[in-house]
Amino acid sequence: MPDNNLRRSDLLETAVKAARTGGEILRRYFENGVTMRDKSTDGGKTYDLVSDADLESEQAVAAIIRESFPDHELLGEEDLKGGDANAKHLWVIDPLDGTNNFAHHLPHFAVSIAYYESGVPIVGAVYNPIREDLFTAVHGQGAFENGNQVRVSESSSLNQSMIGCGFYYDRGDMMRATLGAIAECFENDIHGIRRFGTASLDLCQVGCGGFDAFFEYKLSPWDFAAGALFITEAGGKITTATGDTLPLETTSVLASNGKIHAAVQDITTRHALPK
Repeated sequence: MPDNNLRRSDLLETAVKAARTGGEILRRYFENGVTMRDKSTDGGKTYDLVSDADLESEQAVAAIIRESFPDHELLGEEDLKGGDANAKHLWVIDPLDGTNNFAHHLPHFAVSIAYYESGVPIVGAVYNPIREDLFTAVHGQGAFENGNQVRVSESSSLNQSMIGCGFYYDRGDMMRATLGAIAECFENDIHGIRRFGTASLDLCQVGCGGFDAFFEYKLSPWDFAAGALFITEAGGKITTATGDTLPLETTSVLASNGKIHAAVQDITTRHALPK
């Protein structure tokens, strides 16, 4: 049950303040330039990028949260990976979601922040600092884009639907699985596939009704923690790609307006890799 000693308005205020602060750091680097580095020296891929912008944004976000809630745990993409996903009070942070977009000067990236209480999402904020789009959600209070409440779409069949997708860094079997699912979606006469490269914003687009569904076969918790709450508060549904309850750990993700969830899940399940 939610901790009654924590006001949700205070949690949301902190999340928004942290997201905007991190976003302003990203904006500064985006406008003035930044040197990108890849993670190949740490066993990653040459196309898995990081920069001082990510790190400075994460530090600023963490400082704001710790100032307001010093006893809470933090879990994040860069220097905060040691956070306990099962903690009673947990903030899940992506200081720069859409790093490759950022690196190539595409203005489609975001700061994503979520607060979870004993595994239950309570508050989420996703902020694109270039477009100045702020997506927020509070458990039981709805989903909002720039202060305006939003809802998922009403599409009830695949042939009425626009579907978003993402690709993990794996360019072998997982890439082929994603392409196979895309091909089957097209065979069902969907309106189209879109791949924008920022999962947090893609999930918000499901909540806003732009996408009727979104899937990706591997996402980290900081990629979807805020977006998952946004979707459910907008009336949608989010599970793994095979229909299981979404864990707060690295997993596949399928989000939808609810009405076409089963139809898309049939496809994503058929193409999912064995566990």
